[in-house]
Amino acid sequence: MRIDKFLKVSRILKRRTVAQEACSAGKVVINGKAAKPSHEIKAGDVVEILYASGTLKFRVLDIRPVVKKDDASSLYEIIS
Repeated sequence: MRIDKFLKVSRILKRRTVAQEACSAGKVVINGKAAKPSHEIKAGDVVEILYASGTLKFRVLDIRPVVKKDDASSLYEIIS
């Protein structure tokens, strides 16, 4: 699954266009490397999102194309 779609499905970012803009601006890092919106992720990848107020670092646990709102947090595990 593409990183921009994963961020939207997991509800880490609200919209896919916001996720695409963040990736294009170099604010999304996967396994230590800057990611483009089309970067394919897999379970076990460590993703870091750089916000103005800090960073969010999480590990991808599962990849599903559609998830209910209550189950969205089961797709990732926050590291720090």
